Amino acid sequence: MRSLLLICGSVRPGSTNAAVLRTAGLLAAEDVAVTSYDELASLPHFNPDDDTDSRPAAVVRLRAQLAEAGALLFCTPEYAGALPGSFKNLLDWSVGGGEMSGKPVGWINCSWGPTGAAGAYAELRTVLTYTDSVIVEPGCAQVPVTRADVGADGLVHDPAIRARLADVVTALAAALS
Repeated sequence: MRSLLLICGSVRPGSTNAAVLRTAGLLAAEDVAVTSYDELASLPHFNPDDDTDSRPAAVVRLRAQLAEAGALLFCTPEYAGALPGSFKNLLDWSVGGGEMSGKPVGWINCSWGPTGAAGAYAELRTVLTYTDSVIVEPGCAQVPVTRADVGADGLVHDPAIRARLADVVTALAAALS
């Protein structure tokens, strides 16, 4: 079975980014197993000296999820013109392990702000090249979503937005074939 790992760059469970990923995950084809990484806030600060055979348990679990996934889908806010520190920390832990090497990746940029989170996504693209990930261009999209677009159930219900999210998930699934 094909598999897709969703990784949110926000530590806030109620974030728009988390809602976008939850919704995208529901739009995946039935033959795509979707899981979510949910330990971002518990990852220790990256320290190369700790990247040994006895690395922290949270890092072991992160790398296991990365290794098991067929493809990765990211959605992150921008903070101060760049990736949020906690999300960059996750990416730092992923560089040395090689679990993302050759793996199809994409992202949904849901920012509706004036800069469109351009700094964060430019930085994400740069870091993903260091992990040797395969960026699936049709699996990368700017899909502005506001808090008002998120229902009480934590999902996005607007049909036009859902169609764009489905396109991203479909493109990543196609890269798994």
